[in-house]
Amino acid sequence: MSYASQTSSYREMEIQSASPERLVVIVFEQLVVNLERARIAMDRNDLELRVTSLRRARGLVAELLDTLDFEQGGTLAKQLADLYQFMLYELVDIGQRKDVVTLRKIVNIATSLRDGFTMAATSVTADARLKTA
Repeated sequence: MSYASQTSSYREMEIQSASPERLVVIVFEQLVVNLERARIAMDRNDLELRVTSLRRARGLVAELLDTLDFEQGGTLAKQLADLYQFMLYELVDIGQRKDVVTLRKIVNIATSLRDGFTMAATSVTADARLKTA
């Protein structure tokens, strides 16, 4: 089995066994990776990689938007929806204008969100462990 297929199998097992909180973090991790790939592609004038990376990034943001629970999330869910919609709009615009400066801003937003959701997921996991102990 090749290294790539082993990595893929490991990632698939991680996703299947992940908590909902961890799944959100995984989506953000993939979003940041694809945004960085798009930035690198722009620097290298690699059209195919840029288009593919931005398309994947838009798909990941759309997935985050689709999974928001407005009943339980209330104002926070609405604010996240607004932010995700802004990011989607900017990602389309970035793809058309090849705007590296705006892409870097979106990378910073996605990285901050990833870090925040990582801390929240860690907190939820720690709380769950305390309750079962």
